[in-house]
Amino acid sequence: MLERSGVGSGLGRDRRHRSLAYLTTFLLSLTTVTQAETLARRIDQHLAEPRFAAASWGISVVSLDDGRTVYAHDDGRLLLPASTAKLYTAAFALDRLGADYRTHTDVIAAGELRRGRLRGPLVLRGRGDPTLAGNAWADTLATALREQGIRRIDGGIVGDDTVFRGPPIGSGWEAGDLQAYYGAQAGGLDIDENTMTASVSMNGIDVTPEDAAVTIAMQPAKGFELYRAPGTATLHVLGGVNETEKPSRSRLSIPDPALTAARRLRSALERQGLRVDGEARSVQWPVPALGGPTVASFPSPTLADILRIGLKRSQNLYLQSVFLLSGLESSGAEDARAEDSAATALAAWLAARGIGPSSTTLDEGTGLSRHDLTTAASLTRLLALMDASPIAATWRGLLPVAGVDGTLAGRMRGTVAEGNVVAKTGSMSFVNALAGYVTTKSGQRLAFAILLNNYRPPAKSAEPVPSASADVDAIAVMLAEVVEKL
Repeated sequence: MLERSGVGSGLGRDRRHRSLAYLTTFLLSLTTVTQAETLARRIDQHLAEPRFAAASWGISVVSLDDGRTVYAHDDGRLLLPASTAKLYTAAFALDRLGADYRTHTDVIAAGELRRGRLRGPLVLRGRGDPTLAGNAWADTLATALREQGIRRIDGGIVGDDTVFRGPPIGSGWEAGDLQAYYGAQAGGLDIDENTMTASVSMNGIDVTPEDAAVTIAMQPAKGFELYRAPGTATLHVLGGVNETEKPSRSRLSIPDPALTAARRLRSALERQGLRVDGEARSVQWPVPALGGPTVASFPSPTLADILRIGLKRSQNLYLQSVFLLSGLESSGAEDARAEDSAATALAAWLAARGIGPSSTTLDEGTGLSRHDLTTAASLTRLLALMDASPIAATWRGLLPVAGVDGTLAGRMRGTVAEGNVVAKTGSMSFVNALAGYVTTKSGQRLAFAILLNNYRPPAKSAEPVPSASADVDAIAVMLAEVVEKL
């Protein structure tokens, strides 16, 4: 009896222990569900705001710890990515070219070179370095030529913008964007980010840099407007400012960066004491390039450095240049267009990683085109793949940090997302997006993509209405605030 009683008591204790363990597991599962449901409810309530009634949201949130999707809202819907499309360009280029890849700008002697005299033109041939700016690069090349004993050039300076074998405007870029600084063309030979500053006052107009290849046409008109028709070099100044107003400054694209760069090199050569006969000029595709031996070369920064600037600032010229360079290196045909080659190679690269053309299609490298489409789920898949790659730390270091730098410097300050969210922004008319990484209060690492399309904040409202970027940021902040594992 005592023995049976002892056995019975042990069995009872075992059952109680198992029951307690089951209850603990059950309660923990309820807590986990509650956390996920709480997050989902908060996000859903945000999306249900009346001002978003006609808008389209695509949201994907994935745990990087175990690969689970912890929240999704239309994550398979094709939407405009705006500049979050730059993530695809950057990831592809890093894999295809490598973080240490450099391009270069060359000087070519297109004629007979004898006793320090070049009987023909000196060609400045660009190869897609988007960082050329100021005078340092030109002075370096001019010094190199002088040290080689070159003293006279008979045929002037030719800026060669033919390397990418195609138009310098991204596929799908709209004509209305091309005059603006963010719509500056991306060719083989770039200078000063292919932009100029026009300052208009009662005394007239000043354009910097002074060697910008543009003609000014002042015209009387009501109001004030600057206009340069696509494909032309005439900047029309319509109207003006009165004497009591400050000068009006506008940052605009320049019409012929290759010509501006050629002029810049010509000035540098003359500062070095070289004689240059003949004017600076430029050649663009499809005009054949001039041949000859390379007599000097100027290297670009590394790809990682170019991408860091381009992604932090969301600089279209930089990412389109990287896109074109990827196409140039991917193509085996001498007459292939770099942009076409890049689009084809990128599509194949994404498909091999489970992101097919039905979920992402990109014809250019910036997101400026309204032909670009992607899903939120595709973006988080890319982000998860890059997080698991050997260059994960380098990759994260390229992206803006909330409240710290880049296009996120002024966003999410004073929240738990500050210094935590690392993400690429995207913004264009009726589109706002954010895609990147966040760590919750519980320490869970998440990749997220938030795409908002077809939305303009109400112009009139009894209550102040947040900006579209603030509405997108609010979701990222919710993710950062999660206190237990999802």
